Amino acid sequence: MNMDMFSLKGKVALITGGAGLYGKQLVKALAIAGAKVIMASRGTAKNEEVAAGFRAEGLDVVAKYLDLGDEASILALRDEVYAEFGKVDVLVNNSVARTMKGYHDTKESWEESMKINATGLFLITRAFGDKMCEAGSGSIINIGSYMGILGPDYTLYEGLGMNVDGVIPDYFYNKGGMTNYTKYIASNYGKYNVRCNVLELGGLDSGWGEEFRERYSRRTMLGRPANDTDIIGALIFLASDASAYITGTAIPVDGGYSAK
Repeated sequence: MNMDMFSLKGKVALITGGAGLYGKQLVKALAIAGAKVIMASRGTAKNEEVAAGFRAEGLDVVAKYLDLGDEASILALRDEVYAEFGKVDVLVNNSVARTMKGYHDTKESWEESMKINATGLFLITRAFGDKMCEAGSGSIINIGSYMGILGPDYTLYEGLGMNVDGVIPDYFYNKGGMTNYTKYIASNYGKYNVRCNVLELGGLDSGWGEEFRERYSRRTMLGRPANDTDIIGALIFLASDASAYITGTAIPVDGGYSAK
């Protein structure tokens, strides 16, 4: 046993999204561990800008187009990636579309969220997961949230003018579904040596106001929100051979928020 088991050298990793606050951290984690990383989303210009920045640091990162709301786009990406790189060892389902603004938003906003965040998750996992099964190995990592295992805490928002029409319901619905879908995929693909796990992430300060930051920090055991390096270790662990006997599990990366 040695530290090489944490290395991703020689592996190809595909991550949906990748240009957001969490996404950049996830892409960098995979790349610094040695993987060739493919960032895929509709925002190709932004993704290419981020990928170019990582390449300037000596990291192997490329950007590709993906519309998670379109199965043809998912299958086209799969075919393009396998034609160019020959394999995908790691799939990170990170992208999320925030289509709803509150509890009383339109039916159409809800349906658009389901199309991308639920159906899209199913389709891309099946498309790449089946190919991993053919190869006899792979790691699928879903990027969830503590909101997928807990209900909303409205005391966080009282008096701050936040979520006045309720915390958006589709995010809780989709992240909760992702958590159990992780167990389904782990069971379905386990006999092919393809693993699936979910990271339940806590809040990353994205310019929060001081009062909300203090309230949220008090809810955690570590007394602070997540920062721009807190997820790196957990992702590398699940992507690498170091977690070869771990599948179907949900790992909170939330500073102890969900353990209180």
